[in-house]
Amino acid sequence: MNSHIRIVYQSTMLFRRKKPATWSGKLREFLWPRKGFSRGLRYLSMRVLRLSSTPHSIALGVAAGAASSATPFIGFHILIALALAYLLSGNLIAAGISTALANPLTIPFILAATYEVGLIMLGTEGNGAMAGQDILHLLKHLEFSHLWEPVLKPMLVGSVPLAALSAVAFYVMAFYAARLFQSRRQDRLRARAVAWADDL
Repeated sequence: MNSHIRIVYQSTMLFRRKKPATWSGKLREFLWPRKGFSRGLRYLSMRVLRLSSTPHSIALGVAAGAASSATPFIGFHILIALALAYLLSGNLIAAGISTALANPLTIPFILAATYEVGLIMLGTEGNGAMAGQDILHLLKHLEFSHLWEPVLKPMLVGSVPLAALSAVAFYVMAFYAARLFQSRRQDRLRARAVAWADDL
């Protein structure tokens, strides 16, 4: 019994860090992984492509996730994506995974884009636009009633065309990628079945 405990302890020590990770190291790893973001993106894309659903359903789910990610509703993206995917009969898992498009690196650009597009659509560009310091001041003093007209309204208006464009673009990409992936997988399965039949 003691030898078994010693083996388990040694195996856990083998995979433990030599030096415990600091808070700054964990934060840096979260914002910029050591192995880059390409590995994570490849993993998420493969998770979506391997779903057992039709290319149309997968693409609808991805479109729902992309559309919700292009809105300023931070913290509610996954709920919006799941609701849209459910209404459109899209794949819910694909919708949930696709909300990763809104992450700490992309959210500032998404918010800035929705704000600028909203100002253009409302015709208040350069007139009623607020500087970043003014927005931070209002947020700091929790003056949300004063945020609606200069900030929230343009962001909501600007998010509509951006969400629509994101949905269309990601639907097309996801549809053809899922169809190609499933076609290649079926070809591999047929080749394997033929090889198995020949062995018999």
